[in-house]
Amino acid sequence: MVQNHKIEKRSRGRPQVRCDEDTRNIIIEAANRQFHENGYAAASIAAIAQEAGVSTKTLYRLFPTKADVFSDLISDRIARFLLALDVGTLATTDLRQGLERMLTAYGMLTLSDDTITITRLVIGESDRFPEIAASFYEQAIVKTNNLMEDWLRKQADRGALALADPHAACGMLRGMMVMEPQRAAMLRQKPAPRIEEIAARARMCADLFLRGTATARS
Repeated sequence: MVQNHKIEKRSRGRPQVRCDEDTRNIIIEAANRQFHENGYAAASIAAIAQEAGVSTKTLYRLFPTKADVFSDLISDRIARFLLALDVGTLATTDLRQGLERMLTAYGMLTLSDDTITITRLVIGESDRFPEIAASFYEQAIVKTNNLMEDWLRKQADRGALALADPHAACGMLRGMMVMEPQRAAMLRQKPAPRIEEIAARARMCADLFLRGTATARS
């Protein structure tokens, strides 16, 4: 007897197309590797596209200039900071826990190897490419400062902190948290601090700050 076997045919449809958001993320990570390895000037659009596995046409459609890629790279890191911070939870925690949580998240962002390398790159190439300095300042420094300052202002408004100038106080607090370890890491004198070191520094900074600003109501 001859048996008839059914032959299953595979669909010959188009391969699944990646959405623009996923493609943007892949390009951003590829650009980050290129910037780290070669610097901003030497990281060409063609090299970034090749690293990401996309065409230059696709890259230019999503990012008209290399400066746009860099700006979105910084925005992506700040978005991760906001996710780690969890602003909704921060608004409901008590004063000390909220301050420690905010400082820890800020330290993990600012004192990471990735951010230190990007900061070093911006400082080294800002004279030739002022657009990356402007982008870094607006996307990284101003955004994080505004968020932290807003939290401090709310604590002052409810009477938990005695702050005549929340903006100045925020700058001092941020400097106390990251300036020394960041400077040592950027100059390659010490490695970037580990997570437990960042958390311990956050507790110490919170304690010092609250000793000078916390009110009896808190």
